Amino acid sequence: MRHNKSFNHLGRKSGHRKAMLANMASSLILHKKIETTVAKAKALRMYIEPLITKSKDDSTHSRRTVFAYLKQKEAVTELFRVIAPKIAERPGGYTRILKTGFRQGDAADMALIEFVDFNEVAVAAAKSETKKATTRRSRAKKSADAVEASEPATEAKPKAAPKAKAEAKPKAAPKAKAPKAEAKPAAEEKAE
Repeated sequence: MRHNKSFNHLGRKSGHRKAMLANMASSLILHKKIETTVAKAKALRMYIEPLITKSKDDSTHSRRTVFAYLKQKEAVTELFRVIAPKIAERPGGYTRILKTGFRQGDAADMALIEFVDFNEVAVAAAKSETKKATTRRSRAKKSADAVEASEPATEAKPKAAPKAKAEAKPKAAPKAKAPKAEAKPAAEEKAE
């Protein structure tokens, strides 16, 4: 029974599952993206994200802790030297899962799992989309005294007389909805 077991066992015993996740995590670190089933990708994300957070602190203890999970020194070196500096400012969510369709043989739901900061296409698109945020508020209008004070004293511009407003055409009155013919008799019946 799986009472209160919150993670996916992936149809394997614990030793097989841990070895598989360690191998997948090492492959993801070395290749920056791998294709696998959706269930394994979700399990891998839960496995690798704490390790990436641990890699932000480059100490001997952190390296040994991560090595206990990954069991490949090349992957640990790549994680601490290449990946950790690039994701240092990111507070979490280091990986992305993209569903790619179904596998030909058994129709398993397939996915691509990758590091968010290492997809050059997405990173380039995100940089081009970042623009200066504009506010919806209008700018404060300068008062007449502030405008006159800001103009140089040597230039005496004569103030133009305000233009008389042209007579505006009267707007057409909004069309009034005709009362429904059935509504009046009903009201009269109630009154009687």
